[in-house]
Amino acid sequence: MCTAATYQTKDFYFGRTLDFDFSYGDEIAITPRNHPFSFRYMGCMENHYAMIGMAHVEDTCPLYYDAINEKGVGMAGLNFVGNAFYREKTEGMDNVAAFEFIPWVLGQCASVKEARELLPRMNLVNAAYNDKLPVAQLHWIIADCNEVITVESVKEGVQVYDNPVGVLTNNPPFNEQMFRLNNYMQLSPKQPENHFSDRLPLHCYSRGMGAIGLPGDLSSCSRFVRAAFVKMNAVSGDSEAESVSQFFHILGSVEQTRGCCDLGDGKYEVTQYTSCCNADKGIYYYTTYENHQISAINMRRENLNGRALYRYPVMRKERIWMQN
Repeated sequence: MCTAATYQTKDFYFGRTLDFDFSYGDEIAITPRNHPFSFRYMGCMENHYAMIGMAHVEDTCPLYYDAINEKGVGMAGLNFVGNAFYREKTEGMDNVAAFEFIPWVLGQCASVKEARELLPRMNLVNAAYNDKLPVAQLHWIIADCNEVITVESVKEGVQVYDNPVGVLTNNPPFNEQMFRLNNYMQLSPKQPENHFSDRLPLHCYSRGMGAIGLPGDLSSCSRFVRAAFVKMNAVSGDSEAESVSQFFHILGSVEQTRGCCDLGDGKYEVTQYTSCCNADKGIYYYTTYENHQISAINMRRENLNGRALYRYPVMRKERIWMQN
C-alpha cells in the first residue's frame, strides 16, 4: 500500500510513500542520457532524458518505483491489486511491460502533455522481468508543474484520468476515489460553526474540530482522503527547506507504523521509505522507516551524458544529531 502526492511552491515537488512488509533491495539510481534501455518488445532506447529515482536494479536495469526526469516530469507506480489488467502483445501497438513503463515515459516525455500523446497507442503487456520478479499489479501517477494524470490499465482498456487533487493511493479505481471526496466536503481547516441546532448551545472546545470526520485508518480510501485534505490545505514558504519539510509533513500524515497493519506470521506493513523530489532542480530527497533524517542526491552533480548508472545505497540506519 502506498501514497503519492504533488506539491507546488516556487518549485514543483513530487514523491510518495512505499508501504510494504519487506524491501526488494532499494537504491537511488541515476540513469544518464546514454545508458541504454532495452525494452522487452520496443527495441533499445539508446538516448533519452536523464532520470533519478528509487529502484531495484536488476542486471544493470533500474526497475523504478518512482522517478523524475531532467525535464521536470515525475512518475510513480502504486499497487492496484485485483483491478490492474495487462494484455498480451498486440500488433500495431506500443507494447510496454509494466516494469518498464516508467522509463518508457520519462525517457521521452518532457511534459505530461507529451505523455498523454503516447498513451492511446500503448499496450501494457502481461510480462514479468524474470522468474524471481513476478508481474506487479499497478496504476500510475504522472505529473509536472502544469498537470497531473492517473493511468490505469483495466479490463476495459487503458484509462487516463485528470487528477486535480494530485494524490494517488491504491484501490479502488481512481474515479471512485475522487467521487468519495464528496462525502467529506464539510471538512475545513477552520473552526466549525454550530449548524446542528440553534436551540442548543454547542461550542468548540478544541482546536482542529473543523476536520472532525477526517478518516484516520490505514485503508487506501482513507489515506486518499487524508492526504488530499492535508495536501490541499498545506501552507509553506517558498524556500527549499520549507517546501521539502512541508512535503514530508504531508506524506507523514499517511505513514504506517510497525504493528498497526498486521499481515500475520509476524509480518507488518510499514512505510519503507518516503520520497520528495524537487522536479525542477533534479534533487531526490528521502527518509526511511528507521532513518528520519532527510538524505538527498542531486542528479545534476553527476555526468548526465554518461552511460553507466549512478547507484547510491539507501541510508537506513537512524542518524541522531546529539546537541551536547
